[in-house]
Amino acid sequence: MKPRELLATAQIPDGGELRLYKRDTDFIIALGANELMSSRLSGSEEALALLTCDRLQTEAPHLLVGGYGMGFTLRAALARLGPQARCTVVELVPEIIDWARGPMAALTAGCLDDPRVELVMRDVSRAIAASECRFDAILLDVDNGPDGLTRADNNHIYSLLGLQEAKRALKPNGALAIWSAAPDERFARRLKHAGFQVEEVMVRAGRGGKGARHIIWFAR
Repeated sequence: MKPRELLATAQIPDGGELRLYKRDTDFIIALGANELMSSRLSGSEEALALLTCDRLQTEAPHLLVGGYGMGFTLRAALARLGPQARCTVVELVPEIIDWARGPMAALTAGCLDDPRVELVMRDVSRAIAASECRFDAILLDVDNGPDGLTRADNNHIYSLLGLQEAKRALKPNGALAIWSAAPDERFARRLKHAGFQVEEVMVRAGRGGKGARHIIWFAR
């Protein structure tokens, strides 16, 4: 196996350092020893979008996608949604977008330039807190689970107050979808305590039902 080549680094506000690697044709974004995402494994990120779209009850939905990552969730949503849909992508780290338009431009496939997409450079928890009855769905994949792995401030997203803010930001019958690398019974109970009806779905990290088991919570 060829060694990884370090392409770039980025500082997370109040957090650590992200590293962008390339190995052959594959890209990897890591935080310390944690591999946050890989272009080889896109199945569960795509499932986050596709399973959410399957649960929408409108032909012209407005989705919030936080954060951009490698764009798997955004591209899958755009492919499934019609021309009247809108996707607001909220990303905190400017370099993530620079990498998407630079070294990973072929992988990005122009999704950020889709006319249905609005890019907002902001902390996603603040974007949610500033919204009321705005989104048909909020899709969150900003950590490896419901805790602030990438930055401590992300803990607010998964707190009771943060979940209540997400509930206010959703339209009636809207859905909050949260990706996680592993189950978390305490967080599932917190979702219910915040007033959501909760569905927990197991998905695979890779395409075709292969790879590690990941979790998506759908909270209505």
